[in-house]
Amino acid sequence: MENVLRPLIVIGGSVVLTLVAGWAADLLLRRTDARHHETPLWGLLRRCRVPLQVLILAAVLRGAYETTRLRIVQDHKAGIGQVLSLVLIGAGAWLVIRIASAVVESSYARYASTTRDPARVRRVRTQVTLIMRIVTAVVAVVAAGAMLMTFPGMKTIGTSMLASAGIIGIVAGVAAQSTLGNLFAGFQIAFGDMVRIGDTVVVDGEWGVVEEVTLTFLAVRTWDERRITMPVSYFTSKPFENWSRGGAQMTGTVFLHLDHTAPVDLMREKLQEILGTCKAWDGRDWSLAVTDTTPNTMVVRAVVTAKDADDVWTVRCTVREQLIAWLTEKHPYALPRIATAPADRPPNGKPPVPDEEPRTGRG
Repeated sequence: MENVLRPLIVIGGSVVLTLVAGWAADLLLRRTDARHHETPLWGLLRRCRVPLQVLILAAVLRGAYETTRLRIVQDHKAGIGQVLSLVLIGAGAWLVIRIASAVVESSYARYASTTRDPARVRRVRTQVTLIMRIVTAVVAVVAAGAMLMTFPGMKTIGTSMLASAGIIGIVAGVAAQSTLGNLFAGFQIAFGDMVRIGDTVVVDGEWGVVEEVTLTFLAVRTWDERRITMPVSYFTSKPFENWSRGGAQMTGTVFLHLDHTAPVDLMREKLQEILGTCKAWDGRDWSLAVTDTTPNTMVVRAVVTAKDADDVWTVRCTVREQLIAWLTEKHPYALPRIATAPADRPPNGKPPVPDEEPRTGRG
């Protein structure tokens, strides 16, 4: 009878203790979260309940599994202890990552709720994202190393590898030069405030919004929903346009090639009328001027402003569309055309004669 009750008591007691500990921790966090509405930390920590229960169960069973006195446990005592140790280390790493994630997300949420500057919020979001990835990578590497060290043979292998660690380090450094360069570039982007999640950038002639930043690559979502994945080292070694840096306000231009007889003054009045009905225009500034001429046309440039890149694109398209429609309807002569009529003759009726060069005689 004792051989049956003892395993049930050990295993059942471990499970009950785990469930009670998880319930008590969740109840404590729930009540603390209800008293502290100013921070979401305690609510986020409730996500640690499952890894905490796995950790407690593995720890209790690791210390008490031998007391069951079952034959199968006695025959495979080393293997069972090894498995429980691995589960214990894995659960501990899982719990640490969940706690770190809760702390980082809570800090970002509090900062975002008290800061009105969107650029700073995007900068902090980029930094906390990379910090969380670094923490996860470090904890995973440490946990994997701890798991390997639980195997008796790994200690001997590790001792024999120390002698050649210097050569292996040099070879690995040369082989991973590109990867390490991207890794340090990721740190530089995160804490150098070069580019942030949500920034509008132009890279290799492609306009888009930074969607994801990691330690090795950066993803840009273009206007047509494509994703451009680029190594982060690109942004530290080559010039690129960041339209969100220094403020999201934008100035856009619209170029029109028109006939020399185009009514520029009337176009200014029409441009002001168009902007007055365009909701995307922020009202800061506008202008219209002739900026260049060719033998057949002149170049008219309209300058408009908007609060961000999306709105300035809308304003430019609206101005271009409505100005061309207005010219087509009211002033069709202003549109560019190919001149087929003969050129006007000079007042005396004779074409100009080029000056004759002085003749030089032979000696």
